Amino acid sequence: MQLFEMKDIKKSFGDLDVLKGISLTVEEGEVLSIIGPSGSGKSTLLRCATHLETPDSGEIKQSGEVGLVFQNFNLFPHFSVMKNLTDAPIRVQKRKKEEVFRQARELLKKMGLEDKEKAYPYQLSGGQQQRVSIARALCMNPKILFFDEPTSALDPELTGEILKVIKDLAAEHITMVIVTHEMNFAKEISDRVIFMDQGVIAVEGTPEVVFSSENARMKEFLGKFHQGMSD
Repeated sequence: MQLFEMKDIKKSFGDLDVLKGISLTVEEGEVLSIIGPSGSGKSTLLRCATHLETPDSGEIKQSGEVGLVFQNFNLFPHFSVMKNLTDAPIRVQKRKKEEVFRQARELLKKMGLEDKEKAYPYQLSGGQQQRVSIARALCMNPKILFFDEPTSALDPELTGEILKVIKDLAAEHITMVIVTHEMNFAKEISDRVIFMDQGVIAVEGTPEVVFSSENARMKEFLGKFHQGMSD
């Protein structure tokens, strides 16, 4: 079942055309990774998909709530961990407090943070803050979870723990769209991969198809990745 569709999305900032007619679909239970060089439009695409930016033209269709996990966590610093998770479901979605708190505690346990519900963001490591951010997004019961380079603000040793959390979510068939610079991770976890370059989708397909593509920009982008695999 198709949960999300973008049709011919265009977005410019001044004279800079960032998205030049992007079309994509996301199926229920699918993990879609978006890769590409800096400045290729990946984050703008995600911001349009989650309504943080308004496209100049094109159409977006979605089925149900979408969630977004930011690269810099974006937790409310003056809220406890528990309030970060429960505030929007109670205030915006008007759900029952008991139900929301129960779900929040289950999510914190899943993230290995059951002892942190009264802590504040400044008391947590970057990896813990990102796990809280993922739990907060899940607490809204989104149909699709979008990730904007979820490990880019983390030290290398903390990156692994976040990638494991995302892999566990994939194993539960949670629908996800992930902008990432972790090539091995994208290859391992994705049902489909999109390679963006200069505001267009240059290559799209299964990880096998994309990572073995003969597209010149793709080969250049993956040069280091292929070199690492052959070492």
